[in-house]
Amino acid sequence: MLKHYKILNYNFKLLIMVIALAVIGIIAVGSAEESLQSRQIAGFAVGVFLMIVLSLFDYSVILSFSWLIYILNLVLLTLVIFMGDESNNAQRWLDIGGIRFQPSEIAKVFIILFLSYFISKHQKDLNTFKYITLTVILFALPAALVLKQPDLSTTIVICIIFAVIMFIGGISWKVIVGFLAVAIPALVILITLILQPDQKIIPEYQKNRIVAFFHKEEFANSLGYQQEYSVMAIGSGQLTGKGYKNNQISSVKNANFIAEQQTDFIYAVIGEEFGFVGASVVVILLMLISIECFLVARRANDMAGTLIAAGVGAQLGFQGFINIGVVTYLLPNTGLPLPFLSYGLTSLISSFIGIGFVLNVGLQCKQK
Repeated sequence: MLKHYKILNYNFKLLIMVIALAVIGIIAVGSAEESLQSRQIAGFAVGVFLMIVLSLFDYSVILSFSWLIYILNLVLLTLVIFMGDESNNAQRWLDIGGIRFQPSEIAKVFIILFLSYFISKHQKDLNTFKYITLTVILFALPAALVLKQPDLSTTIVICIIFAVIMFIGGISWKVIVGFLAVAIPALVILITLILQPDQKIIPEYQKNRIVAFFHKEEFANSLGYQQEYSVMAIGSGQLTGKGYKNNQISSVKNANFIAEQQTDFIYAVIGEEFGFVGASVVVILLMLISIECFLVARRANDMAGTLIAAGVGAQLGFQGFINIGVVTYLLPNTGLPLPFLSYGLTSLISSFIGIGFVLNVGLQCKQK
């Protein structure tokens, strides 16, 4: 499984950017909830270790176990439904042997690996009705289990990953246009139905988030207060911020106006304490990491490597975009963590694992 690689081919640029972003996360979590900083550091250490180890393992060997990975993914997601821990209207966590983790976060990596293997094996037949249907079914099973938790936000990210991998895998434009012709009107109808008073399509708390977004002024002090305060926090940071762990009375963070600010709304803490400069650094790093993953995908030796790198790049890029969109009130509240920054060891370690695979794809890339 281990190969001899040339150290000069190692993507130190990607490695440094990822570590820099995660260090910013440790600093921000320490300010949002100091008692959790040591756990974030521990997650960082485990994540970096796994990332480096996986970067040296031949991804093609790991992909040979793709069906086992797929089955394990289904088993973990099914266990969540029957014996998962419930918190904040959702049942998303498993506690096995004293280790509490969130299988839906691991599912993102597992789905990328399996789809990369499956599509690369059947690339020539991908545009046939048989394989389009089979691929959709294989994707839909874990996606449905994640949605059942319920975890709509992660399901959306998984769907984006699927769409990107299918597109890069070579799905026909005719299929894409046909899908969009049906999906866009269906989405409009779905949102319209969800906004109806007696809808039963999604849980009430998810509906409230959508209603609060489309009627911001009406629900600014009730359903949408968290996003209102996060925007206020970012704006109050101005150019350079109020300072790390400041004790200003006017601080939105210090007044605890934002619930769970160490997780989904960590970007608001960064914006308030480090201002436009700090917030911009985070956006730029996330963007560069995602772009670098796609550049690795472009140079990959085979289709499987291309799909792995592109899948990870899509996951980190789109998830970062959605999280920041929520915190700045450009999107409805979703409950997605910000990659490498939000508190949450499963999310943090899973992100490092994804980058570990990208680094290995890079080591086996066609060199210029």
